[in-house]
Amino acid sequence: MSAARSQPAPGAYLEPHLVSIPAAWFLMGSADGQDCERPVHRVWVDAFQLAATQITNAEYAHFLRATGTLPPPFWNDKDFNHPQQPVAGVSWFSAGHYCQWLASQTGRTYRLPTEAQWERAARGDLEQQDFPWGNDPAQSLPDYATRWQTGPEPVARYFPNPFGIYNLCDNVHEWCSDWYDPNYYVTSPERNPHGPEPSSAAGRRKASRGGSWRHHIKVSRCAARSSIPPEFQYADYGFRVACDISSHPNNLINPI
Repeated sequence: MSAARSQPAPGAYLEPHLVSIPAAWFLMGSADGQDCERPVHRVWVDAFQLAATQITNAEYAHFLRATGTLPPPFWNDKDFNHPQQPVAGVSWFSAGHYCQWLASQTGRTYRLPTEAQWERAARGDLEQQDFPWGNDPAQSLPDYATRWQTGPEPVARYFPNPFGIYNLCDNVHEWCSDWYDPNYYVTSPERNPHGPEPSSAAGRRKASRGGSWRHHIKVSRCAARSSIPPEFQYADYGFRVACDISSHPNNLINPI
Protein backbone atom coordinates (compact mmCIF):
# COMPACT_ATOMS: atom_id res chain seq x y z
CA MET A 1 0.00 0.00 0.00
CA SER A 2 1.40 3.38 -0.94
CA ALA A 3 1.75 5.97 1.78
CA ALA A 4 -0.63 8.91 1.68
CA ARG A 5 0.92 12.22 0.70
CA SER A 6 1.53 14.25 3.83
CA GLN A 7 -0.35 17.52 4.03
CA PRO A 8 1.46 20.74 4.96
CA ALA A 9 0.41 22.42 8.15
CA PRO A 10 -2.04 25.34 7.80
CA GLY A 11 -0.15 28.52 7.03
CA ALA A 12 2.93 26.58 5.91
CA TYR A 13 3.02 28.38 2.59
CA LEU A 14 1.38 31.17 0.63
CA GLU A 15 0.37 30.08 -2.84
CA PRO A 16 0.70 32.85 -5.44
CA HIS A 17 -2.26 34.14 -7.38
CA LEU A 18 -1.92 32.68 -10.86
CA VAL A 19 -3.08 34.10 -14.17
CA SER A 20 -3.84 31.90 -17.16
CA ILE A 21 -1.93 32.86 -20.30
CA PRO A 22 -3.62 31.42 -23.40
CA ALA A 23 -1.66 29.55 -26.05
CA ALA A 24 -0.67 31.68 -29.01
CA TRP A 25 1.79 32.50 -31.73
CA PHE A 26 3.68 35.76 -31.29
CA LEU A 27 6.68 37.57 -32.71
CA MET A 28 9.55 37.30 -30.23
CA GLY A 29 12.47 39.70 -30.20
CA SER A 30 12.97 43.18 -31.59
CA ALA A 31 14.51 44.49 -34.79
CA ASP A 32 15.34 47.76 -33.01
CA GLY A 33 16.84 46.36 -29.80
CA GLN A 34 20.13 44.74 -28.85
CA ASP A 35 21.86 42.26 -31.12
CA CYS A 36 20.76 39.42 -28.83
CA GLU A 37 17.10 40.30 -29.54
CA ARG A 38 17.45 39.52 -33.24
CA PRO A 39 16.23 38.06 -35.45
CA VAL A 40 12.56 38.64 -34.72
CA HIS A 41 11.04 35.19 -35.01
CA ARG A 42 7.62 33.60 -34.73
CA VAL A 43 7.13 31.47 -31.62
CA TRP A 44 4.30 29.27 -30.37
CA VAL A 45 3.83 29.06 -26.59
CA ASP A 46 1.43 26.56 -25.06
CA ALA A 47 -1.04 27.81 -22.45
CA PHE A 48 0.47 28.15 -18.99
CA GLN A 49 0.01 30.06 -15.76
CA LEU A 50 2.14 32.84 -14.38
CA ALA A 51 2.12 34.47 -10.95
CA ALA A 52 0.39 37.83 -10.99
CA THR A 53 3.22 39.33 -8.94
CA GLN A 54 6.87 38.80 -8.22
CA ILE A 55 7.42 36.51 -5.23
CA THR A 56 7.27 38.70 -2.13
CA ASN A 57 9.20 38.66 1.11
CA ALA A 58 6.04 37.43 2.85
CA GLU A 59 5.81 34.43 0.52
CA TYR A 60 9.53 33.70 0.64
CA ALA A 61 9.57 33.81 4.45
CA HIS A 62 7.46 30.63 4.57
CA PHE A 63 10.08 28.87 2.46
CA LEU A 64 12.91 30.04 4.71
CA ARG A 65 11.14 28.84 7.86
CA ALA A 66 10.16 25.51 6.37
CA THR A 67 13.52 24.62 4.86
CA GLY A 68 16.04 26.36 7.07
CA THR A 69 17.51 28.07 4.02
CA LEU A 70 19.67 31.09 4.74
CA PRO A 71 17.97 34.37 3.81
CA PRO A 72 19.30 36.46 0.92
CA PRO A 73 21.85 39.16 1.79
CA PHE A 74 19.38 42.07 1.88
CA TRP A 75 16.77 40.32 4.01
CA ASN A 76 17.15 42.62 7.03
CA ASP A 77 17.84 45.84 5.12
CA LYS A 78 15.06 48.37 5.72
CA ASP A 79 15.01 49.26 2.01
CA PHE A 80 14.26 45.65 1.07
CA ASN A 81 12.33 43.96 3.89
CA HIS A 82 8.75 45.20 3.54
CA PRO A 83 6.55 42.07 3.42
CA GLN A 84 5.06 43.06 0.07
CA GLN A 85 8.30 44.00 -1.63
CA PRO A 86 9.65 41.39 -4.03
CA VAL A 87 12.30 39.25 -2.41
CA ALA A 88 15.64 40.53 -3.71
CA GLY A 89 19.13 39.10 -3.79
CA VAL A 90 18.08 35.51 -4.50
CA SER A 91 20.34 33.43 -6.72
CA TRP A 92 18.93 31.41 -9.60
CA PHE A 93 19.56 28.28 -7.53
CA SER A 94 17.57 29.64 -4.58
CA ALA A 95 14.71 30.64 -6.86
CA GLY A 96 14.69 27.12 -8.25
CA HIS A 97 14.71 25.60 -4.77
CA TYR A 98 11.73 27.76 -3.84
CA CYS A 99 9.83 26.44 -6.87
CA GLN A 100 10.67 22.84 -5.92
CA TRP A 101 9.56 23.44 -2.34
CA LEU A 102 6.28 25.09 -3.39
CA ALA A 103 5.64 22.19 -5.77
CA SER A 104 6.21 19.73 -2.94
CA GLN A 105 3.68 21.55 -0.78
CA THR A 106 0.97 21.87 -3.43
CA GLY A 107 1.50 18.93 -5.78
CA ARG A 108 1.70 21.32 -8.72
CA THR A 109 4.57 21.84 -11.13
CA TYR A 110 5.84 25.24 -10.07
CA ARG A 111 8.97 26.38 -11.88
CA LEU A 112 10.62 29.45 -13.35
CA PRO A 113 9.17 30.66 -16.65
CA THR A 114 11.08 30.34 -19.90
CA GLU A 115 12.15 33.49 -21.71
CA ALA A 116 9.50 32.81 -24.35
CA GLN A 117 6.75 32.43 -21.74
CA TRP A 118 7.85 35.60 -19.98
CA GLU A 119 7.84 37.65 -23.20
CA ARG A 120 4.50 36.18 -24.28
CA ALA A 121 2.96 37.22 -20.95
CA ALA A 122 4.57 40.67 -21.05
CA ARG A 123 3.39 41.43 -24.57
CA GLY A 124 -0.15 40.17 -24.17
CA ASP A 125 -1.75 40.64 -27.56
CA LEU A 126 0.17 43.83 -28.43
CA GLU A 127 2.32 42.44 -31.21
CA GLN A 128 5.79 43.99 -31.44
CA GLN A 129 5.03 46.90 -29.10
CA ASP A 130 7.86 48.08 -26.88
CA PHE A 131 6.09 47.82 -23.51
CA PRO A 132 3.09 45.97 -22.05
CA TRP A 133 1.00 49.13 -22.53
CA GLY A 134 2.24 50.01 -26.04
CA ASN A 135 4.97 52.30 -27.32
CA ASP A 136 4.68 55.27 -24.98
CA PRO A 137 8.00 55.70 -23.15
CA ALA A 138 8.59 54.38 -19.64
CA GLN A 139 8.74 57.94 -18.32
CA SER A 140 5.03 58.28 -19.14
CA LEU A 141 4.09 55.92 -16.30
CA PRO A 142 2.34 57.49 -13.27
CA ASP A 143 4.80 58.82 -10.66
CA TYR A 144 7.79 57.53 -12.64
CA ALA A 145 10.12 60.24 -11.35
CA THR A 146 9.44 59.47 -7.69
CA ARG A 147 9.27 55.65 -7.74
CA TRP A 148 12.12 53.20 -6.96
CA GLN A 149 14.26 55.66 -5.02
CA THR A 150 16.09 53.29 -2.67
CA GLY A 151 14.87 49.84 -3.62
CA PRO A 152 12.02 47.91 -5.23
CA GLU A 153 8.49 48.98 -4.38
CA PRO A 154 5.77 46.72 -2.95
CA VAL A 155 4.19 44.70 -5.72
CA ALA A 156 0.91 45.53 -7.48
CA ARG A 157 0.78 49.21 -6.53
CA TYR A 158 -0.02 50.30 -10.06
CA PHE A 159 -2.08 48.94 -12.93
CA PRO A 160 -1.44 45.44 -14.35
CA ASN A 161 -1.02 44.53 -17.99
CA PRO A 162 -4.07 43.32 -19.97
CA PHE A 163 -3.60 39.77 -18.66
CA GLY A 164 -3.73 41.02 -15.06
CA ILE A 165 -0.01 40.67 -14.30
CA TYR A 166 1.80 43.32 -12.27
CA ASN A 167 5.32 44.78 -12.50
CA LEU A 168 6.28 43.05 -15.70
CA CYS A 169 9.25 45.01 -17.02
CA ASP A 170 9.90 46.89 -13.77
CA ASN A 171 10.87 46.64 -10.09
CA VAL A 172 13.40 43.76 -10.20
CA HIS A 173 14.95 41.58 -12.87
CA GLU A 174 13.25 38.19 -12.94
CA TRP A 175 15.12 34.91 -13.30
CA CYS A 176 14.09 32.65 -16.16
CA SER A 177 14.70 28.92 -16.44
CA ASP A 178 16.77 29.20 -19.64
CA TRP A 179 20.50 29.19 -20.00
CA TYR A 180 21.53 32.32 -21.88
CA ASP A 181 23.07 32.49 -25.32
CA PRO A 182 23.08 35.85 -27.15
CA ASN A 183 22.79 34.01 -30.48
CA TYR A 184 20.03 31.61 -29.46
CA TYR A 185 17.36 33.25 -31.61
CA VAL A 186 19.19 32.16 -34.77
CA THR A 187 18.51 28.49 -34.00
CA SER A 188 15.62 28.68 -31.52
CA PRO A 189 12.83 26.15 -32.19
CA GLU A 190 9.49 27.52 -33.30
CA ARG A 191 7.44 25.84 -30.58
CA ASN A 192 7.93 26.27 -26.83
CA PRO A 193 11.65 27.17 -26.85
CA HIS A 194 13.37 26.40 -23.55
CA GLY A 195 16.75 27.98 -24.21
CA PRO A 196 20.04 26.40 -25.28
CA GLU A 197 21.45 23.24 -23.82
CA PRO A 198 23.87 23.91 -20.93
CA SER A 199 26.79 22.64 -23.01
CA SER A 200 26.12 25.29 -25.65
CA ALA A 201 25.20 28.20 -23.37
CA ALA A 202 27.68 31.02 -23.90
CA GLY A 203 29.49 31.95 -20.71
CA ARG A 204 27.35 29.79 -18.39
CA ARG A 205 24.88 32.54 -17.55
CA LYS A 206 21.17 32.27 -16.78
CA ALA A 207 18.64 34.41 -18.62
CA SER A 208 16.59 37.05 -16.88
CA ARG A 209 13.90 39.50 -17.94
CA GLY A 210 12.36 42.74 -16.76
CA GLY A 211 13.59 46.10 -15.51
CA SER A 212 15.39 47.17 -12.38
CA TRP A 213 14.78 49.73 -9.67
CA ARG A 214 18.44 50.77 -9.69
CA HIS A 215 18.91 51.30 -13.43
CA HIS A 216 18.82 54.77 -14.96
CA ILE A 217 15.86 53.67 -17.08
CA LYS A 218 13.75 51.73 -14.59
CA VAL A 219 11.49 49.88 -17.03
CA SER A 220 12.66 47.46 -19.70
CA ARG A 221 11.17 46.77 -23.08
CA CYS A 222 9.27 43.48 -23.48
CA ALA A 223 11.99 42.12 -25.77
CA ALA A 224 14.98 43.19 -23.65
CA ARG A 225 17.17 40.30 -22.50
CA SER A 226 19.63 40.16 -19.61
CA SER A 227 21.74 37.52 -17.91
CA ILE A 228 24.14 36.89 -15.03
CA PRO A 229 25.81 33.78 -13.56
CA PRO A 230 23.26 31.71 -11.61
CA GLU A 231 25.06 31.99 -8.27
CA PHE A 232 25.00 35.81 -8.20
CA GLN A 233 22.80 37.54 -5.60
CA TYR A 234 22.17 41.05 -6.86
CA ALA A 235 19.96 43.56 -5.05
CA ASP A 236 17.82 44.03 -8.15
CA TYR A 237 17.17 40.35 -8.89
CA GLY A 238 13.99 38.52 -7.90
CA PHE A 239 11.61 36.10 -9.60
CA ARG A 240 8.04 35.04 -10.24
CA VAL A 241 6.81 31.50 -10.71
CA ALA A 242 5.08 29.72 -13.56
CA CYS A 243 2.91 26.62 -13.44
CA ASP A 244 1.67 24.10 -15.98
CA ILE A 245 -2.08 24.40 -16.47
CA SER A 246 -2.52 20.63 -16.47
CA SER A 247 -1.18 20.52 -12.90
CA HIS A 248 -3.41 23.31 -11.62
CA PRO A 249 -6.92 22.68 -12.99
CA ASN A 250 -8.83 24.45 -10.23
CA ASN A 251 -7.17 27.84 -10.37
CA LEU A 252 -7.63 29.00 -13.96
CA ILE A 253 -8.02 32.75 -14.15
CA ASN A 254 -9.68 33.87 -17.37
CA PRO A 255 -7.53 36.38 -19.25
CA ILE A 256 -9.00 39.84 -19.75
